[in-house]
Amino acid sequence: MKTNSINFGATVVPFFFYMVFMISLLGNGLILFLLLKFENVKTVTNFFILNLVLSDLLFTLPLPFWGYYHSHQWIFGKTSCKMLASMFYIGFYSSILFLTMMTVDRYMAVVHAIYSTRTRNLLYVCVVSGTIWVISLFSAIPKFILYGTREDVFFGVLCGETGFNMDKINTWKLVGYYQQLVMFFVLPLIIVLYCYTLIVIKLHYAKMHNKDKAIKLIFFIVLAFFLCWTPYNVIIFIKARQISEDSSGDDCDDTIDYAFFVCRNIAYFHCCINPFFYTFVGTKFRRHLSMVLGRWVMCGPRYSRSSLSSKTSEYSPQTVYE
Repeated sequence: MKTNSINFGATVVPFFFYMVFMISLLGNGLILFLLLKFENVKTVTNFFILNLVLSDLLFTLPLPFWGYYHSHQWIFGKTSCKMLASMFYIGFYSSILFLTMMTVDRYMAVVHAIYSTRTRNLLYVCVVSGTIWVISLFSAIPKFILYGTREDVFFGVLCGETGFNMDKINTWKLVGYYQQLVMFFVLPLIIVLYCYTLIVIKLHYAKMHNKDKAIKLIFFIVLAFFLCWTPYNVIIFIKARQISEDSSGDDCDDTIDYAFFVCRNIAYFHCCINPFFYTFVGTKFRRHLSMVLGRWVMCGPRYSRSSLSSKTSEYSPQTVYE
């Protein structure tokens, strides 16, 4: 029995889950407030931001339950186990897909500006958003089917994959692992790298005095995506290989569990930094925040209304990260 890694998870995971919950709720809640109060949510960019915020909140809300569960036992019942697991994974998957789609949308707005003016409309964003939610919902169905509660002699009531024989559970785990790797990491990473590479090339040749700031921001967005998600998906791949090879080395498994707890926490933290990269670095949301909290919160007169409303060229920084 991997008691050491379980005790480690019971100590570290709850604290981190509670922290992610509070930061994400504050950041995404503030964006939702600013968006609904000051912005027209029927524009393409704002509608995507709205859906991204909702997916991050959907992912975030079950975290306190999982945090308590890691340090105690599951006390919330079988139905809540299924519903919270499904809610968690729907938000988890949709957040990644909306991030990817927002990257594609920025690519279209910057690299294919003329064509995108004809195609980027409310119908387009509604269809895309609806498709993302449907994909996320179907991807989370196995979690709803497999998750349930069971009694354990040592740990009390558990919430996890149960109700089927071990071979079937391992098969569904493999499906989930490879689904995570392909649909929610490898393909999004390729799309993000491709789109932002072409955006940087376009900005490099554009006549705008502030393009270095936009390029630097793009670099940090891609770097954050890569650093947050790569370690977690490497561990997922290792766990998938272990199930495929029917590995049973306790020491190795214990080490992998330690790494899984740490890397999963890093990946989940990405939902906290989404608001800052995708909205607070944009001039509009900084202006709205200034109106709510007072101009002293901002960084001085360089963010005055006149400077924020000025446009340097057709490919201004706002088109990239506003």
